[in-house]
Amino acid sequence: MATNQQRREAAKRKLERQLVRRAERARRRKIIGVGATVGVVVVVAGLVVFFATRSSDDSSTSAAAPASTPESSPLQIPTERVTEAKRPTPLPNPTTCDYPASTDQQSTKKATAPNGKNVSSTGTVNVTLKTTAGDIPVTLDRALAPCTVNSFLSLVNQGFYTDTACHRLGTDGLQMLQCGDPTGTGMGGPGYTVQDENFPQLTYGRGVLAMAKTSQPNSGGSQFFMVYGTAQLDPDYTVFGSISDTGLQVLDKVARDGVDPASAAQSQDGTGAPKTPVKFTGATVDA
Repeated sequence: MATNQQRREAAKRKLERQLVRRAERARRRKIIGVGATVGVVVVVAGLVVFFATRSSDDSSTSAAAPASTPESSPLQIPTERVTEAKRPTPLPNPTTCDYPASTDQQSTKKATAPNGKNVSSTGTVNVTLKTTAGDIPVTLDRALAPCTVNSFLSLVNQGFYTDTACHRLGTDGLQMLQCGDPTGTGMGGPGYTVQDENFPQLTYGRGVLAMAKTSQPNSGGSQFFMVYGTAQLDPDYTVFGSISDTGLQVLDKVARDGVDPASAAQSQDGTGAPKTPVKFTGATVDA
């Protein structure tokens, strides 16, 4: 039979073994816990790297190939000329014109008003407008607007248009280029006005050369517009000639280059200075 001393020693050894096993189990649990934590960290880190890489790849793809946006439609310009205007009833020949002084027009240039007596109302005159964008030959028709033609020729001979720029291009609805203002603001003129010579049968379209004006009658001056495409206008603007095919090619190119965005932003109708500057370097009356 075991003595009390032996029993105490056996119990002590058993307790020591239990403590060792507990310590071992605790150590294993601790390692497993740390391993699990490390595993979770590794997995999470891996996911972070994966998604970050995926996001980076997506961003790179997006930057390299941005979503396509529809391009603006190219400018549609009709190729057929409008039928040239004809007066239903010829004007007296010669005729008399009046060119009263204007206080409303701004000007950096002053022109002498032409003689308005014995003005011819028959025949045509060819003029070449020389510009930085190319030559624009036009034909002036005295039978349509003798007083306007008389004024235009006078301004050409005085060199009034030289060094002036076309300030207004229209490409949507009203397809024209407006020129002849020495101030470039749309408010300038020669210091006198030209009477209206319009009539109800007038129509406007490709190839038409016409006078610009304010909303008031008989307010024309030096400003004119060249129609290269469509122009749905009431017959309020004096038509005084036509533009040659060569001239229309120049206008077409200017129109396709478009309107300067900064200039268009200041208008309410989408018109503005052309991106391609059109400045007159001279004009000649062809024999």
